[in-house]
Amino acid sequence: MQRTSQPVRRWRATDVLAAGAMLAIAVAVSFNAWQDLILIAIRDEEASHIFLVPVAAAWIAWMRRDALLRCQPRGHMLGPLLIAIGWILWAVGYHQDIECFWHGGAVLMAVGAAISVLGAEVLREAWPAFVVLVFLVPVPGMLRQSISQPLQTMTAHATQSVAEIIGLQVDRWGNGLVVNGREVTVAEACNGMRMVFALFLVSYLFAFITPLRPYVRLLVLAACPITAVCCNVIRLVPTVWLYGHLSAEQAGRFHDVSGWAMVVVGFLILGGIVKVLRWAMLPVTHYSLATSA
Repeated sequence: MQRTSQPVRRWRATDVLAAGAMLAIAVAVSFNAWQDLILIAIRDEEASHIFLVPVAAAWIAWMRRDALLRCQPRGHMLGPLLIAIGWILWAVGYHQDIECFWHGGAVLMAVGAAISVLGAEVLREAWPAFVVLVFLVPVPGMLRQSISQPLQTMTAHATQSVAEIIGLQVDRWGNGLVVNGREVTVAEACNGMRMVFALFLVSYLFAFITPLRPYVRLLVLAACPITAVCCNVIRLVPTVWLYGHLSAEQAGRFHDVSGWAMVVVGFLILGGIVKVLRWAMLPVTHYSLATSA
């Protein structure tokens, strides 16, 4: 007897509405954590990259749209499991004052709510779009300092070298750079390396919106610290000169304006890495993201 194949379940507007409703409920339950996330992103410049995370997740999902459209939306027990784990983290973080648990639990509950309706197949096809949501969780202070301090030292060394190459007289004292008799610390000029995590996010986004082979993606992600240092040196050389020759207000204004421009520079640097690999005749890409995972 010949078996009849089951009809393929197509996407409907009700699927999207149901997922949106579940997501709204999860956010409402943990609203205090989401509210705190937004306030941190507004007040703390080192966490301002949080506003880019939804854009990055949507961009990655769009690049995998063909694979997502082939998924059959169906509920899955993984969703409630993620909600339960997220709720535990959120509750423990709130009562024990562990912010990364509090915020991370809220994000995990939202992911679980969406998966409860959309299904595990969507998670499998668009997992990079879900993983990027980790960047919504503000980095704890100790971890942030352990990352930024070595990068500040590397940036100070590199900035002095580049400045001397182009003819600027710059002396270095620890993480301080002296130009025209005025000392400017890297922390002051780059405000705690506030663009580091934004550049990490850019590297992750580039790795998963470009149809790269796995080893190239790993290379792009591993190059994050180098990309961050390069971008900050490009930003620091004119900034340090301005701090040494103009008022601190004028130098600070240039620093603020040039900050987000470094996101574009980061993209260009990563694109240059891929071009170098192609020039070296190494296999870089092998499929279209819109049609395959």
